[in-house]
Amino acid sequence: MMYELTHLNRRRFLQGTSIALSLPVLESLAADTAADGPSPRRLVCVGNHLGFYPGNFFPKVAGKDYELTSTLKPLEKHRDGVTVFSHLDHGLNGGHKAVQGFLTGIKKEEATGFPEKNISLDQAAAEHVGSATRFPSINTGIVDGTDMCWTRAGVHVPPVNNPATLFRGLFVNSPQQERQAERTRLKHRGSVLDALSDSANALQRTLNVADRNKLEQYLTSVRDVERRLQMSQEWLDRPKPRSPLDEVLDEERQHIDEVALFYDLMALALQTDSTRVATLETGMGFRTAELDLGGYHSLSHHGKSADRIGQLQIVEAFLTSKLSDFISRLKEAQIFDHTLIVFGSGMSDASIHSNRDLPVLLAGGGLKHQGHVVCAPEASQRVPLSNLWLSVLRWFGAESDRFGRSTGTFSPMEIG
Repeated sequence: MMYELTHLNRRRFLQGTSIALSLPVLESLAADTAADGPSPRRLVCVGNHLGFYPGNFFPKVAGKDYELTSTLKPLEKHRDGVTVFSHLDHGLNGGHKAVQGFLTGIKKEEATGFPEKNISLDQAAAEHVGSATRFPSINTGIVDGTDMCWTRAGVHVPPVNNPATLFRGLFVNSPQQERQAERTRLKHRGSVLDALSDSANALQRTLNVADRNKLEQYLTSVRDVERRLQMSQEWLDRPKPRSPLDEVLDEERQHIDEVALFYDLMALALQTDSTRVATLETGMGFRTAELDLGGYHSLSHHGKSADRIGQLQIVEAFLTSKLSDFISRLKEAQIFDHTLIVFGSGMSDASIHSNRDLPVLLAGGGLKHQGHVVCAPEASQRVPLSNLWLSVLRWFGAESDRFGRSTGTFSPMEIG
């Protein structure tokens, strides 16, 4: 059922809930990290399915002295730690069906033609982390997300869209009986995978080249599952950190702003080193308790209507205001310079279903931020967005030679 979007300038703030959305500075955690050595690098990827209206997003001039657009205005106090990019994309077409390629550079139906299939930026970083943290990555989303997270085996990683579920996973220790049941399940699944791997390796010697390639893809999937099982076993009996937030309850969801809460939980997950890779996906059916928001999808088809574009300004500024709050929390926790945030979409102008000239910005990471970087718009000189993703992976510490459709690292900005 589609609702009309009205009264967008009215805000509904949290009332009558015990959830505190302002995180304290956990100085003891920061001290522990410093004592153990350099702070680890962290990666956060945020994607919005319906893109951002280009006129609201992209500044008119290059460099550090650009005038902030309506979408970027909430980031004003952090502008020295933010770089906005123009004229970057993956060369994909397909509208909504191509949005899932935002962090991969590859549409899923094309994946078989690439050696690493359509692995996404976050999952490539998670592979580098391995079992160093309880969760190699944490994938969250509003509604159904944007399908932007994919493993090396080409398997979609669905987002957790319930803050209560995420809270329990991060901070609530399972009873001994549940841990024992999980241990038994992991052991059984591990033995099955061992048998499958042995049989497949024996079979491989009797196959032709084409069938061996298919079997290798299958074995890659098996190895991916084995790796995840091993990580689960390693952390199964380790106690989880305590949360300064009250426990999030399912029945409170209708009274809370889930975008802000997911950002809070991601900040805590990074701060407690429960993970070093996190994602947040804003799905097509995005709603929030802070705005009288109904048909966001229909609104994105603005048809150049000044009224609809004005309403989009409010929605899009809301999303960047939550990003701004998240950056503030990372600064308070003293991990912003060690956390690189990728923010944008696999869609540019949703009104025409365009996947070209994508809205993209980077924040944090201790980079020498350039304000607004304008890349070449000419087809013969365009820089693939995958080049930027490859540089992000290199910054994270992964020794990758290529990523997606990359032709090299991203040279217009120093990332290292």
